[in-house]
Amino acid sequence: MNSPAIPRFRYQIFFLIMLMALLNYIDRGAISYASASILPEYGFDKADWGNVLGFFGYGYILGALIGGILADRFGAKRIWLIAGATWSIFEIATAFAGDFGLAFMGGSAMAGFATIRVLFGFAEGPAYSVINKSVANWATPKERGFVVSVGLLSTPLGALLTAPVAVGLQTLTGDWRSMFVVLGVVSLALLIFFMTRFTNTPDENPRMSKAELDFLRQERATAAHASPPDTSVTPVWHFFKNKDLLLNAVGYFSFVYVTFLLLTWTPKYLQDEFHYNLSSLWYMGMIPWTGACFTVLLGGKLSDWLLRRTGNLKVARSWLAATCLLLTTLCFILVSQAQTVWGVIALMTVANALNALPNSVYWAVVIDTAPSNRVGAYSGMTHFIANTASFIAPMLTGYLTVRYGYSSMFVAAAVATALGMGAMLMVRPGSRHVAPSPLPAVV
Repeated sequence: MNSPAIPRFRYQIFFLIMLMALLNYIDRGAISYASASILPEYGFDKADWGNVLGFFGYGYILGALIGGILADRFGAKRIWLIAGATWSIFEIATAFAGDFGLAFMGGSAMAGFATIRVLFGFAEGPAYSVINKSVANWATPKERGFVVSVGLLSTPLGALLTAPVAVGLQTLTGDWRSMFVVLGVVSLALLIFFMTRFTNTPDENPRMSKAELDFLRQERATAAHASPPDTSVTPVWHFFKNKDLLLNAVGYFSFVYVTFLLLTWTPKYLQDEFHYNLSSLWYMGMIPWTGACFTVLLGGKLSDWLLRRTGNLKVARSWLAATCLLLTTLCFILVSQAQTVWGVIALMTVANALNALPNSVYWAVVIDTAPSNRVGAYSGMTHFIANTASFIAPMLTGYLTVRYGYSSMFVAAAVATALGMGAMLMVRPGSRHVAPSPLPAVV
């Protein structure tokens, strides 16, 4: 006789988290599709544009660090509310960043963009640390890999949708500024709805059924019995004493480097090298992200499957990530030598898909390894280190392309992913092995 199905209200929560993260990503990437309007309006060159794109990262890494710590202290819901409202406001303010600088910052449009984009990045920074904190509270240990990957689907899907959304809004309104206003308003509307459904834990949520709560409590008890109890309060800065967490952050750095490189520079690259106009970029900008939308989900499932089959976290997390990064490195080496637009696009698509496959692994390693009372803070630390790539990638690319041409940006990406591969080979996540099982995870 079959047991009754377990209600899955928690998956509504995971879906809403994914939507919030999706808009978060579209908001940050939309500016890349406004380069043709912004550069001539303010007299920026490619190096200047690299700086404009990179300013976001300075605030982003600080927001990620602080957001994780605050989520542990005050709960994920409060940080979601503050961060979501703030990044929506600064998304709207981006429309007026250059004029703000000209009017109030010594006539410097660059200073205006620097101020607004740093603050915008700071507001968006907590998002993925808070996602990890939310998943740690809502998902069972057996489904974490997949659930994290669902939340992280926002990265490639958001980047994919950025192209048609950004191009479509500019085409419909005839103004790049209107694009930022619309995106900010939509983000605020989704945030309000999200706040009506989300709570810090399932136990606090009135929409949770008793059956689902009992199931979650049973899964938590089983996981707690399988591992030593965690009663101590580990200092936040002990993160930097953990070699595995630091190396995992380096691996994640390589992922972020590739992501921000493609997100910020693909439109400009296609315009300069292959003479695509704005009306063509809506679909050309989408293609490199199509494969990643599938592999980011596959990676979580594959990692969970390897863990069930082998009982070995190193195989399921570290080796999987290192293999993908090796193949990504080879693809970028080939991209640097490609001569045709379709050759470049095809190799970029494969490279991005391989790079995205272990995305959930980096976050799962934190959950596997960090003390339960420091998941948010340690996620923030990981995000802080890895997302130095959010300003290094666009700024370094601006420097390299001015001096050595566009092929150099793909060589730099290959170096970054090779570095990440070496780091992940040395990561030993967690302190326990999970017994192999032929049974599928509960999802």
